[in-house]
Amino acid sequence: MEKIKIGIIGIGNMGTSHAKNILIKKLCPQIELVAVADVNPDRLAWAEENLPGVQRFDTAEAMLDSGLLDACIVAVPHYDHTHYAMECFKRHIHVMVEKPAGVYTKQVREMNEAAQKSDVVFGMMFNQRTNPMYIKMREIMMSGELGQLRRCNWLITNWFRSQFYYDSGDWRATWSGEGGGVLLNQCPHNLDLWQWICGMPVSVDVKMHFGKWHDIEVEDDVVAYVEYANGAVGTFITTTADCPGSNRFEVVCEKGTMIADAVSKTLTVIRLDASLGEFTGYGHEKGAFGSPAKTQEVFTFDNSGPAHPAVLNAFADAILNGGSLIAAGEEGINGLTLSNAMHLSAFLGKPVELPLDEDLYYEELMKRVKTSRKKDGISAAVSDTSGTY
Repeated sequence: MEKIKIGIIGIGNMGTSHAKNILIKKLCPQIELVAVADVNPDRLAWAEENLPGVQRFDTAEAMLDSGLLDACIVAVPHYDHTHYAMECFKRHIHVMVEKPAGVYTKQVREMNEAAQKSDVVFGMMFNQRTNPMYIKMREIMMSGELGQLRRCNWLITNWFRSQFYYDSGDWRATWSGEGGGVLLNQCPHNLDLWQWICGMPVSVDVKMHFGKWHDIEVEDDVVAYVEYANGAVGTFITTTADCPGSNRFEVVCEKGTMIADAVSKTLTVIRLDASLGEFTGYGHEKGAFGSPAKTQEVFTFDNSGPAHPAVLNAFADAILNGGSLIAAGEEGINGLTLSNAMHLSAFLGKPVELPLDEDLYYEELMKRVKTSRKKDGISAAVSDTSGTY
């Protein structure tokens, strides 16, 4: 096999982007796009005009059963991510799943178990793991040079969205169609990077507002507080209502601090000549207001990394040569656990412990799905971002 013959389920926003990267921009030389599937005739018409030589199917199953594919990208609304991934596993088709891994961890755990029993390569589209700034942060954390985590704070508020955006699809910002708001739509990459760099906490508490700034039923404003097994704490603050907003990720450790600013694309690393715990113990000898001596290094990054094409190229290399994925599919459950825990904390009005009570979360989510309002009069205002599959 010289090239991976790939299909895409869902050619809305992300499916269209992947198709263009493969076929038009030719950024994935080991991948050949051979087919797409979508239930929306308008998107299939777009594919006929813009994706020459690519076969079109009006159901995913027909495409998966066609015998054309070695691999498939799942780029449909969130609830269907796990379903179509498992349909690929059944047919021995390698699969790359768009973020998030699913809507609830109980569902994703079943997908992960099915993946482990299959013989296919299974990846998650965590393209932000190719961002050199976050790669550098992880390398520093994994090296241990800064010591144990003490505190982390991520202020991620440059997700501004208008009401027009939310009205561009009948599935958007509903419990039944999307399963959540800013946490499940805009923040899966941030939640993945947060746990990738800092690890998973043991408890989660949250203040969450549903439809505070927009006419939607899901969350558009979140302030979360977490605690880690070693006593470290963290906060995660996000909204779709601030403009221009900020994107600042601060990680404080025993021997130094990292401050990542995604807007300026800079990472500031401050190293202490004595650990905080050590200095606190003898700090009186340095005077009432003494502090450890420090050095500072600033890294500036020209870009945000190769993103989606790099994830697909690693996927192809894993299939063809046994190479490493950017993110294994099974890792998608980690960031989703964080968003599920935040939602559950808000639903119950109290902190929740990890491991997450997945059955309780599912029960609480389904209560909201049952009363989810139907959005009438919605048209695909932005045809290639309407999540049409």
